[in-house]
Amino acid sequence: MRPIQDAFPLLHSPKKIFITTHHKPDGDAIGSMLGLYHYLTKKGHHVTPVSPGEIPEFLEWMPGVSVMLNYEEQATASLEALKEADLIFCLDFNDYSRTKTLEQPLAEATQPKILIDHHLFPKPYWDYGMSLPEKSSTCEMVYDFILLCGDQLLLDLDMAACLYTGLMTDTGSFKFPITTAGAHYMAAYLKSLGLDHTKIHEEVYDAWTENRMRFLGYVLIDKMEIMRKYNSALITLSRKDMNLFNIQSGDTEGLVNYPLSITGIKFATLITERSDEVKMSFRSKGSFDVSAFARNYFDGGGHFNASGGRTKSNFMDTIVYFKKILSDIHPK
Repeated sequence: MRPIQDAFPLLHSPKKIFITTHHKPDGDAIGSMLGLYHYLTKKGHHVTPVSPGEIPEFLEWMPGVSVMLNYEEQATASLEALKEADLIFCLDFNDYSRTKTLEQPLAEATQPKILIDHHLFPKPYWDYGMSLPEKSSTCEMVYDFILLCGDQLLLDLDMAACLYTGLMTDTGSFKFPITTAGAHYMAAYLKSLGLDHTKIHEEVYDAWTENRMRFLGYVLIDKMEIMRKYNSALITLSRKDMNLFNIQSGDTEGLVNYPLSITGIKFATLITERSDEVKMSFRSKGSFDVSAFARNYFDGGGHFNASGGRTKSNFMDTIVYFKKILSDIHPK
């Protein structure tokens, strides 16, 4: 993969550009995609942002959502945009498989592909890119990309709102260890543009439905298991659990973080039963590397303190297997 600066000549004249991100997108995924969309559009390019699936309700306020395509619902239009594109930007994922049903079309596309991502061990698919695991978020990297292009003065409130959203969510509101001085400098500059950070925080974190709040109570009372012997906690959610509360996309966002607020808990896991697989989210505090854990046992990966995985095994077998692993490795 060549440095992203080598792709700059490709952007000197107006292009048709296709941007996508990972399936089940979060604030960083949608924020980076729409932030880049606004920037490239302002530069005169024709840009089509495509999400591999639906986005959480708490992100539907973001500037640019109305022009974004949902591949699962608008496959024909999405594939047409991919076919006609001169360039493809892939944001916040390091493997085509993270896009689910968009994996094969992306793999078969022959246009130059540009990666902007902060996850470990990217696959060797991309022609150009930035792959920096030390960065707090892909939104911070899109901000850096705009600065590398010499266009800091083009940043406006729409870009700021999108990029701040991913910066805020992927740093845990600036509390995670990955939060660097650079992340704070970025936030300060976006604030200088007139960004209302309080409104963004409210849109993301204070727009719950009553149903989602009651679901959280149910999870913490009935579905969270504390394993003091291993400094760990486990939340397990079956399809029956989620149907009970009519859980929507994004309603499980952040659940895995709650156990880490308990004194002594260093490792938290959320196991969720999906229609086609069992998905896992891992979070840790301190020296336990959940990225290595996810890679070694659950075909996953991510960051040192925040990663995910998946398996085709059934839900109950996955729980049993996870507990056996836990007893073997005994996280500190």
